Amino acid sequence: MEPKQQKEKSVLWDWLTTVDHKKIAILYLIAGTIFFIKAGVMALLMRIQLMYPDNTFLTGQTYNELLTMHGTIMLFLAITPLLFAFMNYIIPLQIGARDVAFPFLNALAFWIFFFGGLLLSVSWFFGGAPDGGWTAYAPLSTAEYGPMGMDFYVLGLQVSGIGTLVSGINFIVTIINMRAPGMTMMRMTLFCWTSLITSILIVFAFTPLAAGLALLMLDRLFGGQFFIPDAGGNPVIWQHIFWVFGHPEVYILVLPAFGFISEVIPAFSRKRLFGYTAMVFATLVIAFLGFMVWAHHMFTVGLGPISNSVFALSSMAIAIPTGIKIFNWLFTMWGGKITFNTAMLCASSFVPTFVLGGVTGVMVAMAPVDKLYHDTYFVVAHFHYIVIGGIVFGLLAALYYWYPKMFGHLLNETLGKWMFWLMYIGFHLTFFVQHILGVIGMPRRYFTYMEGQELGTYNFISTIGTFLMTVAIIVLVVNIVYSGYKGERVTTGDPWDARTLEWSIPSPVPEYNFAQVPQVRAMDPWFYEKVHGEGNMKPATSLDDIHMPSPSILPLLMAFGLFWWGFGMIMLAMENPLVPPIVVIGIGALITFGSMVARSVKEDHGWHIPVETVKEIEENNRS
Repeated sequence: MEPKQQKEKSVLWDWLTTVDHKKIAILYLIAGTIFFIKAGVMALLMRIQLMYPDNTFLTGQTYNELLTMHGTIMLFLAITPLLFAFMNYIIPLQIGARDVAFPFLNALAFWIFFFGGLLLSVSWFFGGAPDGGWTAYAPLSTAEYGPMGMDFYVLGLQVSGIGTLVSGINFIVTIINMRAPGMTMMRMTLFCWTSLITSILIVFAFTPLAAGLALLMLDRLFGGQFFIPDAGGNPVIWQHIFWVFGHPEVYILVLPAFGFISEVIPAFSRKRLFGYTAMVFATLVIAFLGFMVWAHHMFTVGLGPISNSVFALSSMAIAIPTGIKIFNWLFTMWGGKITFNTAMLCASSFVPTFVLGGVTGVMVAMAPVDKLYHDTYFVVAHFHYIVIGGIVFGLLAALYYWYPKMFGHLLNETLGKWMFWLMYIGFHLTFFVQHILGVIGMPRRYFTYMEGQELGTYNFISTIGTFLMTVAIIVLVVNIVYSGYKGERVTTGDPWDARTLEWSIPSPVPEYNFAQVPQVRAMDPWFYEKVHGEGNMKPATSLDDIHMPSPSILPLLMAFGLFWWGFGMIMLAMENPLVPPIVVIGIGALITFGSMVARSVKEDHGWHIPVETVKEIEENNRS
């Protein structure tokens, strides 16, 4: 049966059924932004509570729920999908591919992530959100101490984690198998390298998390005894399982940000990236050592001096490959013709901010020092210098850099610079003083403090900084809306005079990406063709009909089924549910497996964009 041409359909149905990596990227961007704003509002509420001594703005229980949900949403449901948005959109364009390796799985991964996040979020309406901290340490997360909100934590992250794991596998296969002719591994952009290594980390890190969550689910819903000391279990096992995932998770988040910076800095320094080969191997070393350091989160558990010493040394060693990256970014800028637009401001500010977070990381990597700082705001400050000072500034740089490629118009630079300075000043006001709070001895996770402890002034400054960051995000949203109506339209595929392959095609990108698969002849292939070639990419294939995968509603249905399956499992812990839990579990399983069967038996050969249509689109893009 020959593939057919696609029929016209409504906009809503198009987005619900799309398997186009670019549209899925935008779905990730929208969902991640919603979760980011949600978690940011929670952070603002917590900072208002800590603004003054003995404040009664929040109760202790509400504070615990906000604390747990803020950390969980930021790491699993906000930053990760925002990174996936750029990985989805940019990776196929940078390697010269027309889509990811498995478009159907790509859509499935998004919808599973989204419905997993939705399952976690509805906990507010069923007796309260999770309250055991984002790390869910046992016994706080066991049935004896953790209310039903923790069941939403366990099942929500189980479902969402499946989507993340599927995405990781998809990106690995895409980068290894879908590269254009001539695109060797050592000609790939550093962003593709960091995305590949991140995806490998996802496969190896999310599997122990899934196992740990399964054990915790068995404890909570079926009377298991894995983490219950009175029954012979051991709560420290959860810490090992969680941090075997949790520390690589930091690099799962920060390595793509390293890739963003490695694209933006060369583009606006008008130079190639300094020390490309060293950067690749430094990334590999960081990924390897990332799995060797998990127990530095457990220096106060009592593992003994030998274990503490080994993990302390490996934790400090990871600073060496990270330092290589820092110096290579600086050497890239050295002597360059730097353009300090918003993207470059965010990228260049990333470097000193991340260094400060790294320095405090080396400090707490020393077990005796960590003994003093472990449960204080010093660790909160260190972590946020990595996550916000590193990852969020990297995301902002990527947004301003690739926005014209994704949406066909530029973001306003004046509003962008206002956003940057408000965010930069607000960030340092918020978190730098938290180092001082930690040294003074303010414990983390406490919802209040007393007068006369010398904590009030620093907490007040920290909260003012949070308000500035909030204003910065509002300015960013205003910029996006304003630029959508008034922004400068991009009339060329390359508004930045950039270097890499994605800038060789029109903005916004056609559905098929490349009319002809390009022939890559050097690293920074677009720059090479502009300087040494004829100003356009040489084709490796003839101009012909382009085969495209068919859209499908099945990914959404499978994820919807998993949502109800997970919700039915949670209902096992409810008192007097309106519907028997087994019914809800059965409906969810039926929807999921029914969709899988439909996918298996339905023969679908995709559809074709006729060559005449391709020629017409290309001609319109050139005119």
